Amino acid sequence: MKNAMLRTAVLVVTMLASIASADEAQIRKVLEPKLGGAQIEGIQPAPVPGLYEVRYRSSEGVQLLYTDAAAAHIIVGTIYEARSNRNLTEERTRKLNAIKFESLPLDLAVKVQRGNGKRVLAMFSDPYCPACRQFERSLQQLDDVTVYVFMYPVIRPENADHSRAVWCAPDRAKAWLELAAAPRPKVPEASAACEDPLEKVLKLGRSLGVNSTPTLILANGERVTGGLAPADLRDLLDQASIR
Repeated sequence: MKNAMLRTAVLVVTMLASIASADEAQIRKVLEPKLGGAQIEGIQPAPVPGLYEVRYRSSEGVQLLYTDAAAAHIIVGTIYEARSNRNLTEERTRKLNAIKFESLPLDLAVKVQRGNGKRVLAMFSDPYCPACRQFERSLQQLDDVTVYVFMYPVIRPENADHSRAVWCAPDRAKAWLELAAAPRPKVPEASAACEDPLEKVLKLGRSLGVNSTPTLILANGERVTGGLAPADLRDLLDQASIR
């Protein structure tokens, strides 16, 4: 009896594994031609029963979409957990696109510290990006934070010399805030003729798939695209510091 039950259990497991493989093969067959040349990097069950998470890579890093087992329907969007109001898609995407914070060349960034600076954040920012300027106002409401600003003049590249002047200023943090956070941009009086890291930062941003500003990198390596409200940013910084 035991042997018969064991054989039955093995048969069921084998059948389930075969079905799972068939589902994945079908999903790849249907979806990959629709991804504009991108290849599917992984498939796994989604947080919603009956749906699969499909991972693929674009110029902006790893992206997610969802489908059913037969790939009869494709869902492009965000999954929220109703009970907690958590954005599960965003949380998952941040983890998939995480990098090692320690690998960032922080010597290429302008360091802005408030308070004891114990919470850490890196940011790719253009001083003439409206969303960046708004986010700078949110940052000013936080204390005990160190922000490493990678100046990324892609919105108005014709003003890149203004960022170069920040780097050449005696007090880079002060010059950056006057340019990027003041009600009206104040261009530093310093010459833009010193050796600056802008080309290296642009190359770094492209290698990391930074295609919009602001792009934030938390201490745990998770990436956030776009600005955040002060309370949300404070929560993320606190969570990221627990490693």
